[in-house]
Formats: sequence, C-alpha cells, structure tokens
Amino acid sequence: MKDNRVILEGKKFKLAIDRLCHELIENHADFTETCLIGVQPRGVLFADHIYNNLQKILDIKDLLYGKLDVTFYRDDFRTRNTPLAASTTKMDFLVDGKKVILVDDVLYTGRTIRAALDALGHYGRPNKVELLSLVDRRFNRHLPIQSDYIGITVDAVDEAYVRVDWAKKSNGNHKILMYTKE
Repeated sequence: MKDNRVILEGKKFKLAIDRLCHELIENHADFTETCLIGVQPRGVLFADHIYNNLQKILDIKDLLYGKLDVTFYRDDFRTRNTPLAASTTKMDFLVDGKKVILVDDVLYTGRTIRAALDALGHYGRPNKVELLSLVDRRFNRHLPIQSDYIGITVDAVDEAYVRVDWAKKSNGNHKILMYTKE
C-alpha cells in the first residue's frame, strides 16, 4: 500500500458506530421484528460491533443476528484467476416477514449487496431490507444500490482503495484507510 490516508479513527470512529446504532433504534425500536445480517467476510466484522452495541444499549439478548456468505452468488466468482474461498454462513432463522438490515463495511460498486440479496432469498421473503454501510463510496456504483444508514461518505476515484482496518484487540484503534492501488 502506498499513499495511505486515514479517513476516520479513534473517538470519531466509535462515535460513527454509536450514531448508527441510535439511528437503527429510532427506526426499529426493540428489534422484535428486525434482524441483523452481516455480509461475509468483512461486513461481519462491522456487524459484530453493531450487534454488540445494540445489545448493550437496548439490554436485550435475543436480537436475531446472522452471517451470510455471498461467494457463489457473485457475478464474478467464475472470472477470477484464483478460486474464491467461501466463508461460513451462520443463519439459524428465517427472514419471512421480518425487517432485515444487511450490514457491510464498504459499499462500492453494489455487486456484493446484489449477491447478498440473492443469497438472502434462500432464507425466506422479508417484509423490508435495509442496508447499513460503514463507508459509502459514492462514485463508480455499477448497480442502483444505496445505503439506508451510512457511517461516512467517501469520494474516491477508481485508482483509490478504501479499507476498514479492524484492530486485533477490542479496545484497539480501528480506522478507515484510503490508499492508492499499487
């Protein structure tokens, strides 16, 4: 990586996650009809933070939370030079009649979310699907997909790469980096 630039870190990073949790609570109250689904692999890291914060804020233990792998639903999985490694899907519930909040770390082209919507269909027909993204890269969207909840919006050209760097320790300094592809 070269030309690293930190976009968000430390207290502002935590504040963005807290703000997103409170927005979700405003719209979903006690989450009795709502479930969170993290998109594997990197969306789950973000979804874990949202899930844990919501449980603390609401003091609930039965919030439905799933982890959805979209590898074989992607429209590009056969066009790669190396085989893609699938993650594990962990969904022990159906989404029939529920409000679903799909959680991913970075929304860029929209193709991962399109794949997630396809994969989600195997778990029933939700009443509503919303998208929660920590980073929304506004430019270069390939599909008409947008986030309902956004941590930060980044204007980045194709040559740039945006990555969320999750610290190894839970009290670590998470950050969002933007850098130029090598």
